[in-house]
Amino acid sequence: MSQDPVVITAARRTPLGAFQGVLSPASATDLSAAVSRQCTMDAGVAAQDVSEVILGCVLPAGLGQAPARQASLASGLPKDVPCTTINKVCGSGMKAAMFAHDLIAAGSADIVLAGGMESMSNAPYLLPKARAGYRMGHQQVLDHMFFDGLQNPYDGNMMGHFAELTADRYGFTREQQDEFAIASVTRARNAMADGRFDDEIVSVTVKTRKGEQEVTADEGPTAAQIEKIPTLRPAFRKDGTVTAASSSSISDGAASLLLMRRSEAISRGAPVLATMTGHTGFAQEPEWFTTSPVFAIKALLERRDWSVSDIDLFEVNEAFACVTMAAMHDVGIAHDKINVHGGACALGHPIGASGARILVTLIHALRARGGGRGIASLCIGGGEAVAVGVEV
Repeated sequence: MSQDPVVITAARRTPLGAFQGVLSPASATDLSAAVSRQCTMDAGVAAQDVSEVILGCVLPAGLGQAPARQASLASGLPKDVPCTTINKVCGSGMKAAMFAHDLIAAGSADIVLAGGMESMSNAPYLLPKARAGYRMGHQQVLDHMFFDGLQNPYDGNMMGHFAELTADRYGFTREQQDEFAIASVTRARNAMADGRFDDEIVSVTVKTRKGEQEVTADEGPTAAQIEKIPTLRPAFRKDGTVTAASSSSISDGAASLLLMRRSEAISRGAPVLATMTGHTGFAQEPEWFTTSPVFAIKALLERRDWSVSDIDLFEVNEAFACVTMAAMHDVGIAHDKINVHGGACALGHPIGASGARILVTLIHALRARGGGRGIASLCIGGGEAVAVGVEV
């Protein structure tokens, strides 16, 4: 590792809102602006000192031109800060942090704000043939969220179809997946009750018919009905084992991190929350995206010459319970070391933001335990995965 490594000096996220829930009045750029503004404040960095902004967003239709630019300006950053919006599906927010790391390491930037944003509640419907004209007869309306976020473009199957194939391959039973989902909700509720999210969440003010409302907590865990999880019908196959509970919740949210070299942080008196120690990507057949985190994590362990026992905590996004269960099985991760504050089955999965969100949560979970090493990873539609290593 470099003698002057890239460090993370701020790591924040919004509360995660349920689909068409409490955060639905806010756009993705509104959410990102709130959390990005707080990151610069946390690090004590003047807005004009930010070199670049990189933000992930998977569902930009209807948001207007250049969502990252909108979020940057709305957060108070000056007009001369370059901005980039990236789309790597569920890995977008994490890839933004990876790009930020590499820009700084290459000497192309000094301070980079990176993260992701998504308002799945506000994803519009699409009329793909309207430009040429609907001459007669019935026509199709496409759901932007499904078509561009949750559906395999190669065969038209939903992501949940491939979760079922994964459960079949590993022999994961309905009961095992239900137990995992219940554990995710329980951990998230415990984390909320114990104030474990307090240092990572930035409250968001939304406008409602009754006036302004301040949102301070995740919506999903409190709404979940644990007693009903074993009774839910399969969501993707009539005889399947994957349900809405053992799938990630469709949701809204944003997360951001502020990165710079350690020497820069020291000279500024900025807090060093974590050191970014490496990152990897992996790709295989699109239908097996569910197992790709296994290989991204293994590649990162090999690159850093670490063993699983050297890692104190893991965050593997719960796109589906079986994704994280597969990583536990193949990498050899104990359940008490992974997603210790709950995961997307409970908290939600705003797809453009989740890569940054799990990195934020991992950093704060490690800090709450007095430090250590961590790895965060996500599966990505199309057969890919990304992984990032941090030390606190």
